[in-house]
Amino acid sequence: MSEGLTYRQAGVDVDAGNKAVELMKGHVKSTYRPEVLGDLGGFGGLFALGAAKYKEPVLVSGTDGVGTKLRIAFMMDKHDTIGQDAVAMCVNDILVQGAEPLFFLDYLAVGKLEPEKVAAIVSGVASACKESGCALIGGETAEMAGFYADGEYDIAGFAVGIADKAKLITGQKITAGDVLIGLPSSGLHSNGFSLVRKICFEAAKLTPDAYIDELKSTLGEELMVPTRLYPKVCLPLIEQFDIRGMVHITGGGFYENIPRVLPEGCGVEVDSTAWPKPAIFELLQKWGNVAWPEMYRTFNMGIGMILVVSPDEAVNLKKYLADQGEACYTIGKVTAGAGKVTLRGGVFGE
Repeated sequence: MSEGLTYRQAGVDVDAGNKAVELMKGHVKSTYRPEVLGDLGGFGGLFALGAAKYKEPVLVSGTDGVGTKLRIAFMMDKHDTIGQDAVAMCVNDILVQGAEPLFFLDYLAVGKLEPEKVAAIVSGVASACKESGCALIGGETAEMAGFYADGEYDIAGFAVGIADKAKLITGQKITAGDVLIGLPSSGLHSNGFSLVRKICFEAAKLTPDAYIDELKSTLGEELMVPTRLYPKVCLPLIEQFDIRGMVHITGGGFYENIPRVLPEGCGVEVDSTAWPKPAIFELLQKWGNVAWPEMYRTFNMGIGMILVVSPDEAVNLKKYLADQGEACYTIGKVTAGAGKVTLRGGVFGE
């Protein structure tokens, strides 16, 4: 009588999964805050909510993935930074509502589980959690045989933060005359990569290992620069200044994200000449002959986070950031309007 089929023969290796857990355990534990209860491997992550310092604590949650930037990671066989993109897209989103990130969970789906690769991916997640001050308290690594091509995977994240109800940043206090302060991005972050890949690999016929003089690096190295994490710089600002609105510039760029925080009757004018643009954006525009409005609708163009404050508060906030060695730029103002974003200066005219 022949032996029966096994799970491993079907493409799922439980032993490899156990090895991956052992390899990632140290990275995960390095993110733990005092509020984390229990140990790695339970059915749920436990977090004791220390809400004593909040009068009316509100939990703020967010979820996101990395998108087709993963395709660049596959092409380069580089997996130790993509986890930061997953974390950043989530913690930056909850940050704009004034929330301190508390904990994070990840979901990683692979075609074939390679413990060392999984550990590299999770090391990036853990490092980003640590920098953001949130604990990595759980996750799922799913080996899905026959579902993903060899070497491919997908990753998504889930973040939970906390804020006092009275201090939530909702945008409702924004008025005409307020000022937009932009914080630099680290590059493309994790948005627009379907267009990026079409421009770079089809229109320009480049490869990831092509050295680009303007970038002072290979194209692949530039495309893989992870999304900037904003909690460390922004949480002190939220505590010390009257931040009326915050905008995380992600998919949809300036035109789609800024209106999300504007109250009725307000619009925004952005001066497109007010900050230096990383070289990658001008190269993409040139290689793909992309219309400038499309660039600002797709990419962050060098500004990853926007703070909306009164003109007086803008002076104090900019001085504080300068004292901390943080770059920032006055990039626009709030106007009377109906949620419209108008770009001026440079290619947009005056």
